[in-house]
Amino acid sequence: MGRFSIRMLGFLLLCCLSSLTEAKYQKYKDPKQPLNARIRDLMSRMTLAEKIGQMVQIEREVATPDVMTKYFIGSVLSGGGSVPAPKASAETWVNLVNGIQKGSLSTRLGIPMIYGIDAVHGHNNVYNATIFPHNVGLGATRDPQLIKRIGEATALEVRATGIPYTFAPCIAVCRDPRWGRCYESYSEDHKIVQAMTEIIPGLQGDMPPNFQKGAPFVGGKGKVAACAKHYVGDGGTTKGLDENNTVIDWNGLRSIHMPAYLNSILKGVATVMVSYSSWNGKKMHANQDLITGYLKNKLRFRGFVISDWEGIDRITYPSKANYSYSVEAGVGAGIDMIMVPNNFTEFIDVLTFQVKNNIIPISRIDDAVKRILRVKFVMGLFENPLADLSLSDQLGNKEHRELAREAVRKSLVLLKNGKYAEKPLIPLSKKAGKILIAGSHAHNLGFQCGGWTIEWQGLGGNDLTIGTTILNAVKTTVDPTTQVVYSENPDANFVKSNKFSYAVVVVGEPPYAETFGDSMTLSISEPGLSTINNVCGAVKCVVVVISGRPVVIQPYLAKIDALVAAWLPGTEGQGVADVLFGDYGFTGKLARTWFKSVDQLPMNVGDAHYDPLFPFGFGLATKPTKNY
Repeated sequence: MGRFSIRMLGFLLLCCLSSLTEAKYQKYKDPKQPLNARIRDLMSRMTLAEKIGQMVQIEREVATPDVMTKYFIGSVLSGGGSVPAPKASAETWVNLVNGIQKGSLSTRLGIPMIYGIDAVHGHNNVYNATIFPHNVGLGATRDPQLIKRIGEATALEVRATGIPYTFAPCIAVCRDPRWGRCYESYSEDHKIVQAMTEIIPGLQGDMPPNFQKGAPFVGGKGKVAACAKHYVGDGGTTKGLDENNTVIDWNGLRSIHMPAYLNSILKGVATVMVSYSSWNGKKMHANQDLITGYLKNKLRFRGFVISDWEGIDRITYPSKANYSYSVEAGVGAGIDMIMVPNNFTEFIDVLTFQVKNNIIPISRIDDAVKRILRVKFVMGLFENPLADLSLSDQLGNKEHRELAREAVRKSLVLLKNGKYAEKPLIPLSKKAGKILIAGSHAHNLGFQCGGWTIEWQGLGGNDLTIGTTILNAVKTTVDPTTQVVYSENPDANFVKSNKFSYAVVVVGEPPYAETFGDSMTLSISEPGLSTINNVCGAVKCVVVVISGRPVVIQPYLAKIDALVAAWLPGTEGQGVADVLFGDYGFTGKLARTWFKSVDQLPMNVGDAHYDPLFPFGFGLATKPTKNY
């Protein structure tokens, strides 16, 4: 009995030593191990609950540390306008993200969560961040290296707040400007959109030579995981209706809407987001042929596929009419991470039931988890799960604002310059007796930035963030002796009686995002048209249009001396003044066709009925001048 006890004791000691060794060394935590070995080791340790947890993305508002620990949540996001506090500092953001992350790290396996945010024109949810022009303007620059530098600056500002993942870029090919997301698209021409995928190595870093094609790549603590969206055909819906049906044959889908995804995958994009829209009546969130068959198998994409906000809910109409079916269809189609984002326990319960009852095979769950873990390992989240304040000085810094100012200059398109070609109005004289600045958008930073700025739908006014309005830019550009008069909507008598040398009228669209921006009229919002009539009928005028797309302008064109498409330039309004007054020349070219009438739409370059007001590629050039 005694000998048996000694043997037993020895055996138990060996077991304990073995357990301690295992606890001490876990292969998946060793960065020297090959990537696939780490993934296999970690997955071999995971329960079904831990695997399903990785597939769940929840909103910041419901993401307590306890929730992260209890449900093994894989990802958290801030939706548009979801912030820890109004005008929150970088430190406040870092503390928020780290607090949630500590919940994840306290789990049995310590798998870090990945925090995502819509940084779609700079770090646009965050106060004092640099707000770059929206993509519709960047397309007009025709400058992929500029877009790459914007990606680099955006990555640093996103990382400054402790966030390692952005839901950008949008690589939609907008074929109808009536679509409320057209400003998120670089162009109606897929070739320009393809060129602008250079933002991906800006955000994520340049892939090393001989890196596996299709594999995700994120190059360190100053870079972020990117997301190519919205797969696929989001910019081709009938009448430009958001989340609607794209009616096009396979060759059309492949040749217009698909090419930029191939470029993105070859550049190592970490994630792809699925579109709310349908292709020929089939919801993209339920399209197994295109998600698994084409994206994963044909294009060899190795990152993870993420749904849009409540994307699987909207597989049915009305939304969430049959949630069990939506889960089965969405996960079964090949979506790896579900942006739930609030009712996560319901999703977890439904998916768990379906796996346990062989409705969804465990192989589909394993594929999803493998892809999510691959991205987390590649971007170094296991080694550096917690953020610090080392990059906090990057938020809205001078260098990034100068870059945004450059982007504004290069994005502006000069559509008309003088009623007679031999008498151009631009560049404007800096030394003029008295000039008028007018219009609803002249001194309104929120309008200048557009949607997806601080709030999801954007904001009006000048208190939303830090930046320079066009009015203030003009004031700092003209000679000190020039009197600048600002009147938002002056009447004609005021204009005539003041003997202005010239006027700058800044009008356009109010901010909007997604479906709220769908428009069948594409008109300049009042009192903008009244301002054009009152001012341009009485004095030489430049009209600067602030809009997310071409708008109806033909009926007013004869009155206007000079016309500038400024798109949605962001916080650095000084870039507008730089070219108006000749410090720099106009170089932008239309990346979208400017129609005469909405009755012509959709109308894109190459169409048989092509009869534009200003054709694709149009843009007058001016040279820099010493302007006195």
